[in-house]
Amino acid sequence: MGIIRYCIYTSHAMSLEKIKVAIVGSGPAAFYAAGHLQKKLGDRVFIDMFEKLPTPHGLVRSGVAPDHQKIKSVARVYDKIASSPGFRFFGLVEFGKHVTLDNLQSRYHQIVFATGAQTDRKMEIPGENITGSHTATEFVAWYNAHLEYTDLDFDFSGKRVVIVGVGNVAVDVARILSLTRGEMEKTDIADYALEKLAASRIKEIQMLGRRGPAQAAFTNPELRELENLEDADLLVLPDEAQPDPLTLEDLESGVNKAAGMKIEMIRKASERVPSKSKKIIIRFLVSPIEITAGKDNRVKSVKIVKNRLYRSDDGSLRPSPTDKIEEIPADLVFRSVGYRGIVLQDVPFDKNSGVIPNERGRVLDKTGGNPIQGLYTTGWIKRGATGVIGTNKTDSGETVKCMIEDIERGNTLHPEFTSPESIKQLLEEKHISYNEWLRVDSFEKEKGEKLGRPRIKVSRLEEIIGILEKSRMG
Repeated sequence: MGIIRYCIYTSHAMSLEKIKVAIVGSGPAAFYAAGHLQKKLGDRVFIDMFEKLPTPHGLVRSGVAPDHQKIKSVARVYDKIASSPGFRFFGLVEFGKHVTLDNLQSRYHQIVFATGAQTDRKMEIPGENITGSHTATEFVAWYNAHLEYTDLDFDFSGKRVVIVGVGNVAVDVARILSLTRGEMEKTDIADYALEKLAASRIKEIQMLGRRGPAQAAFTNPELRELENLEDADLLVLPDEAQPDPLTLEDLESGVNKAAGMKIEMIRKASERVPSKSKKIIIRFLVSPIEITAGKDNRVKSVKIVKNRLYRSDDGSLRPSPTDKIEEIPADLVFRSVGYRGIVLQDVPFDKNSGVIPNERGRVLDKTGGNPIQGLYTTGWIKRGATGVIGTNKTDSGETVKCMIEDIERGNTLHPEFTSPESIKQLLEEKHISYNEWLRVDSFEKEKGEKLGRPRIKVSRLEEIIGILEKSRMG
């Protein structure tokens, strides 16, 4: 653990002076935290935001599906937050590499960690990591032109894909794999991904859900999108579309009212006669137990076990394996079973939950421990990978409320270097400002407009640097 500075103040003097805040991460939770601070403190707050990529906005840019442009429009809110004179963005600055906890503690009154959940949970089954088995995170980042994933290679020459999971991310993966070239050309999907997916030979996609139709994690709007694809049919096996007796009990008692429409949509999918070239088949009450390899050591099949639901002590319905085993032929597997945060240098981390231990956003020295002065967290690294983009606004509000309380009590860090220039002097390597990002943003949009697309994404750091150099010269 790095040096932790504890300071005790006997007055509220801190509430009267300029408050310097460092935010690590630049996704929705980070920007909402900045927005809340600006609203509460006005021009008294000075915010520096640090991002390891040259581009901001986190999953809004690199996680939201390319065909969900309406969701991405929230970036305009972040642009407004970033336009404040008391806000600076430092792209290409990685915490633990370019700046340390000690660096920030000596320059800011408060530090907020908003680094998200950057890695996938493991399935812990044989064959999980053989060739042709990928995480959903990798694939999503690849087709969204995330600079750290552009060089990944996916083999779409086979006909069958298995997606483990039935959450909204799993649905996104299934949908992107099923889009026609014409559908993709209306989006901001990475150009290289568009070309490769347009040449795909995939004909069948099976999604695996551990529980029944009523408990599926995808939303009804996401399911409806699968019904409206140009060249793919949404199907469900008839015997897996019907709710089990325990689910029917809940439905009749009104415990799970929201599931009624979902079950009806799934029932209709089970009666659909295929008429398009691709099939998306959602499976229920099944769990993968092994990914098998062929002679070439590539994915050959996925072994699954049929489940039944039982009522747990807390009243929820959970899956339990039966003795029925099935083997599904597969050429490609995508694993979408949840996400977890990664350890940040010198910052406490709960390995079991994959989050920074905290109490309402105040970082604790250990799970169930004591608050560390001046350290806070928000977003998925705070609560786990739950909720939608808008959930982060409420979550960040809770964290900022604690920050304001601590400011009013004078319970903050006491930075040694108070000049705004001190962090720039520390960062010897070139960083990217928000205004520079806006130039890249404009370049992408202008290029996309010529082709009738939302934007053409830049997928290489060298290209970004070239755009910026050209704009300086021009």
